[in-house]
Amino acid sequence: MSRHDLTFLLNPWLRALRSACLMSCLAGAAALFTAAFTAARAAEPATVARLQVAEPYLEMHTGPGRGYPVFFVVEKAQHVTIELRRTDWYRVRAEGGQVGWVQRKALETTLTAAGSSTTFRDLLLDDYLGRRVEFSGGWGRFRGEPMLRLGLQARLADTVGAELVVGQVQGLFSGTDFWHVSLVSEPWSDRRWSPYFSVGLGKFRNIPNSSLVDATTVNANLAQASLGLRWHISERFTARVDWTLYTAFVSDQRSTEYRSITAGLGFFF
Repeated sequence: MSRHDLTFLLNPWLRALRSACLMSCLAGAAALFTAAFTAARAAEPATVARLQVAEPYLEMHTGPGRGYPVFFVVEKAQHVTIELRRTDWYRVRAEGGQVGWVQRKALETTLTAAGSSTTFRDLLLDDYLGRRVEFSGGWGRFRGEPMLRLGLQARLADTVGAELVVGQVQGLFSGTDFWHVSLVSEPWSDRRWSPYFSVGLGKFRNIPNSSLVDATTVNANLAQASLGLRWHISERFTARVDWTLYTAFVSDQRSTEYRSITAGLGFFF
């Protein structure tokens, strides 16, 4: 086998490895950003005041997370008072004065003062309506070739947001990297099924296989327009599908259009 043939065979695998490394790094950075943002977020006052333990016991943690140890157990028929809320964790005070954190799912087994089951459905809806930042990932087709995308969207107003998107396309004869910053319009952002439209600008780079004759890397400015649909699945998760038209301005006299469709999941906070 000649060196030319070996290079032709290995190039797709090398690009796939590079794509996986890039996406892993981006996902890791987004996860660190999410964790830091959530940790820095101030606790919110809770709306539920006093609850009665209906199960044999209720575990209280030293902090708002499963990684914090259980330091006290509230017995059945005793009461706890909710003081603060941080995401899906609540700071509660037991009758003996002990203060700790309890997850929302555990509190849903308690009883209200009226003797009914505790529900946080309205709070979950409030979380969705009050979302400020959403991280999303998706897979799809770009010009008929497999595509991965990651997005980070910040909500600027009730119906307007800004989103940073990075993507990579793994083609048979070339690989494509791109990014763009978009302005997002979501007229019905308060509904569980919410269509949206976005336009943005960014950069586009196409890297052909080195085995191709006269292969040159193409760097171009990029314009983007998208139509999408977001669905609030449950708690802090959404599903979304996007159809996008990309225009790469290869030169002053020439531009190339590409179409893509992607589907994926999002997490908001």
